[in-house]
Amino acid sequence: MGSYTYLPLERVIFGQPAAKAAAEEAARIGARRVFIVASKSLARATPVVRAIAEALGERHAGLFDGCIAHTPWPSVIEAAERVRAAAPDLILTVGGGTPIDTVKILQLCLAHGATRAEDLERLRSTELKQPRPSPVRQVVVPSTLSGAEFSNIAGGTDLRTRLKYSFSGPDIGARSVILDPEVTLHTPEWLWLSTGVRGVDHAVEALCSIEAHPYCDGLALHALRLFAQALPRTRSAPSDLEARLACQQASWLAASTIGRVNYGASHGIGHALGGAAGVPHGYTSCVMLPHVMRHNEPATRAKQEMIAEALGHDGPAAEALERLIRSLGLPATLRDVGVKREQLPAIAEASMKAHWVRTNPQPIRAAEDVMRLLEAAW
Repeated sequence: MGSYTYLPLERVIFGQPAAKAAAEEAARIGARRVFIVASKSLARATPVVRAIAEALGERHAGLFDGCIAHTPWPSVIEAAERVRAAAPDLILTVGGGTPIDTVKILQLCLAHGATRAEDLERLRSTELKQPRPSPVRQVVVPSTLSGAEFSNIAGGTDLRTRLKYSFSGPDIGARSVILDPEVTLHTPEWLWLSTGVRGVDHAVEALCSIEAHPYCDGLALHALRLFAQALPRTRSAPSDLEARLACQQASWLAASTIGRVNYGASHGIGHALGGAAGVPHGYTSCVMLPHVMRHNEPATRAKQEMIAEALGHDGPAAEALERLIRSLGLPATLRDVGVKREQLPAIAEASMKAHWVRTNPQPIRAAEDVMRLLEAAW
């Protein structure tokens, strides 16, 4: 038994210039006031956001570029205030997971009248049983491979506890997505490649899920094939737009499993590492996924054989992943990403509060089990 819930995502536009596609999409939707939320780097150091604003013309109603990594609650409230004051009928989000998640949570703020960081406590997905429809939707131009644009789940950090919590709503994800590989030329190499590994993580944990089913399996397997072929090409030839678009399409496939099946401990521990130690999500997948795969091997042997084959490797799947990560020049240990050994017990305890640790295919029953994985990764 199982289910697959489709999101209210109307269109995915790929291979077209972002500015032109954004203006045409705003016109198709009938939007009169389009507010842009973007990463600071894209807004201030590249022509991407300026070109989109110019293409929107009189429709452009304002810009917020103060998004902060790991989406701390006060930054969401600030963004919500700016959007509320501008009164747009469409938000155009440009950037990676941080601005996309910021807009997802601010949509809940607008729908439920949240005006303080403390108000977000009642909007967490574990608390909010009947989310209201968002008064304003978003169209997304992604610049990374995180896949946040293809889900209705967002992560936001409570600075009081340093814990990252999930938020969800039926329509907080993208109404339309515009995949323009030229936009990604401005993405730092480490961020592009590591979010690609995050996409691999989505695919792997979907395949190995306790709720796995053929639809998500098909999405995930082809995502892995595309990532294995195209992601190394984008490192060796950064201007290869065909390879970059293939990676974006792989991210689309892999991220279409987010929230459709329960993931496992790589994602669950990754959220704890992000909230408690500030580790970017792409890096958490690089350092944790191989160890979680080895832990899960007894429960997912047949699926891991499929993963290894999709990655073009005739050995264990965890080895195939480690080989890919090495070829991309990405970190492989928690020490490499700045985690101190004395932080591990607190991270293990925080991980046990993560839903996806509790749905890991090979059971993880206590913080001591997480500690063994953290020690192996450290």
